[in-house]
Amino acid sequence: MDILVKPEVQTVYARPQSLTDVSMHYCPGCTHGIAHRLIAEVMDEMEIRQQTVGVAPVGCSVFAYNYFNCDFVEAAHGRAPAMATGIKRVLPNRIVFTYQGDGDLASIGMGEIMHAAGRGENITVVFINNAIYGMTGGQMAPTTLPGQKTTSSPEGRDVESMGFPLHMSEILAKMDGASFVARRSLHDPKNIRLAKKAIRTAFEAQRRGLGFSMVELLSTCPTNWGITPIEALSWLEQHMLPVYPLEDFKVSSALAGLKF
Repeated sequence: MDILVKPEVQTVYARPQSLTDVSMHYCPGCTHGIAHRLIAEVMDEMEIRQQTVGVAPVGCSVFAYNYFNCDFVEAAHGRAPAMATGIKRVLPNRIVFTYQGDGDLASIGMGEIMHAAGRGENITVVFINNAIYGMTGGQMAPTTLPGQKTTSSPEGRDVESMGFPLHMSEILAKMDGASFVARRSLHDPKNIRLAKKAIRTAFEAQRRGLGFSMVELLSTCPTNWGITPIEALSWLEQHMLPVYPLEDFKVSSALAGLKF
């Protein structure tokens, strides 16, 4: 009689210790979950979970403290950089990061982020850019593309009357206090891997005391874009990448040659 031999089972992926084992509230196809995973993996690899403090303001990520297995605090809308500044100055040995959307960072929080970068605060910012207000109903955001339709620009963003989108990475890279500023995307596996390396570099900049660091992540919002999750990935690649090119906008010489 033949003996059935069970095939050897090999674990190829496990939930990072820096993520809690709970279901997330994000809409199907939203890439917030991917961004969370990348941050958690970096925290695990750097072995900094026990000394990390995250700051989330109002927005789709308002419940981020439920998902990260580290100390976390909630800030008022747009005020995450100010809160992170206070935490880092009181507890300089902690790794402090903010997790902010485009409406939060580039609109109500514009003054906060500019001055945090200008002062060279030794914090890390993860900036989720999906070109729309997600939580409040799909209104036009500071990063909405020219011609893009939203609930507050139903005919499309008219740059003559509504202005051009803000390119926050390019703006903040000009600040003397910034040590690392990069833009990446979450629309396919290759770019997700590159995004993780950028997040790691940003945290390394803070650990080395180099000053302000930020990674902008182009993200999808299928619900408010009014398309399917698969279509959203293609839409990001076809429409957002030409407007928001992926590159390192500022890299301190102290970070040159890092390999992960």
